[in-house]
Amino acid sequence: MRTGVIVVGAGPVGLMLALELRLGGVDVTVYDRSAAPTGESRALGFNRRAAESLDQRGLLPRLGDFRWGPMGHFGGVRFDLGMLDEDHSGVLGLSQARTEEALAGRLAELGVPVRRGYEVTGFRETPDGVVVAFDGPDGRGEDTAAYLVGCDGAGSTVRALAGIDAPGREATRGMYTAEITGVAPRPRPIGERLPGGNMVVCTPMGDGRCRIVIHDRSLPPRPDPDTLTFAQVADAWQRLTGESIHDARAQWVWACGNATRLAAEYRRGRVFLAGDAAHEIPPLAAWGLSAGLQDAVNLGWKLAAAVGGRAPDGLLDTYHTERHPIGRRLIRDAQAASMLYLGDADMDPLRSVLSELVAYKDAAGHLAGIVSGLGIRYDMGPGDHPLLGKR
Repeated sequence: MRTGVIVVGAGPVGLMLALELRLGGVDVTVYDRSAAPTGESRALGFNRRAAESLDQRGLLPRLGDFRWGPMGHFGGVRFDLGMLDEDHSGVLGLSQARTEEALAGRLAELGVPVRRGYEVTGFRETPDGVVVAFDGPDGRGEDTAAYLVGCDGAGSTVRALAGIDAPGREATRGMYTAEITGVAPRPRPIGERLPGGNMVVCTPMGDGRCRIVIHDRSLPPRPDPDTLTFAQVADAWQRLTGESIHDARAQWVWACGNATRLAAEYRRGRVFLAGDAAHEIPPLAAWGLSAGLQDAVNLGWKLAAAVGGRAPDGLLDTYHTERHPIGRRLIRDAQAASMLYLGDADMDPLRSVLSELVAYKDAAGHLAGIVSGLGIRYDMGPGDHPLLGKR
C-alpha cells in the first residue's frame, strides 16, 4: 500500500498530525501498537496556544463540556493573569482520553485509517519514499509512504530505528498517578507540598472521579508502570497524607520518573519526530501535550505541501529550526518549574523572591507566556515588527 505519510502513534499528537495532513489533501495512515486506546489521561487539558489551534480546526466543540481556567502559576508560584492584556487561560480538567476520542472521531469522518495492533519493526528509505515494516494482527507486512513520522512517545521506536540520539538527564525521582472513584480525598488541585520535598495532588474530575498524583522521594527514580498496583499507590497516599483510599476503584494506574530528553534532530531524511518522541519531560500541567500538539500543527502543513509538490526548497527543514529550540526551552522550563514545585523548604527563599517579581506585569507576562504557549516566537530573520515570529 502506498500512502503520503505514515504516522506512528495514535495519541493526541499523532492524531492531530494526521488531521492536519488530511486537511492538507494528503493520504495518511496512523499505526499504533496498542489494540485499543488505553483510556488513560496523563494530561488534564492543554494550554491556550494549543486550544487556539484546536479551535481553528473546529475541534473545541467536539470536546464536550470543559472549563477554561487561569494557568496562573509557575512551579506553584502564583501570578495574576488578570493584569495582562491578553487572555492566557487554558483548558482545565479535560481528560486526555476525551481529546483523543474527539480527534479520532474527526479522522474517521475524513476517512483516515487508524490501524491498531500494528507495531513498526523497521524501515528503509528509497529515493522517493520510505518502506515501513510492521507486525500486525495478520502477521508481518510492509507499507510504503513518502514520509514517516514518529509520534510514539518517549521510548520512540521510530527514533531508535532512525538512529537519532536523544541526550538528556536521567531520572532522579519517581511518581505515581491514578484515576479513582468511590472515595473523595480532599482536593489539592495545584498540589500540597509536604515535608522532605514530597507532594500530593488531587484533582476532582466530576462524576465521582478524581485524579491523584504522588511525588514521593522514597519511590524508585524509574518505577515500572507494568508492575505497579493500586495497593502500592494507596499505601503511598496514606503514608504521606494519613488518608486511606484503599477502598477506591482504580480506573488505571501509572508510574514514571522525571527524566528529560531532547532529540538531537527532529528530522533525518524522510523521517520526522513529534511530541514526546522529540522532547521528553516529566508530566507537568500538560506542557508536553501542549507542545506536542503545536509540533503537529507546525509540521502538518509543511509535510502536506511537500507531498503535494507545493513546498519551496528548505521548507521541511524549518520544522527542526523552529521547533527544536522550543523543545530545548520546554525542557529547561520544566526542570526549573519542577525544582520550584517539588523542592523542599530550602527552595522557600527563591519562591519568595519569585513571588515578589511576578507582582510586576512584565515578569508575570513572561511566565504566563511560557505556561500558555503565547510567548513562543520563531526566528524569522531580520525585522523589528512586534508581531514578527509570533502567532
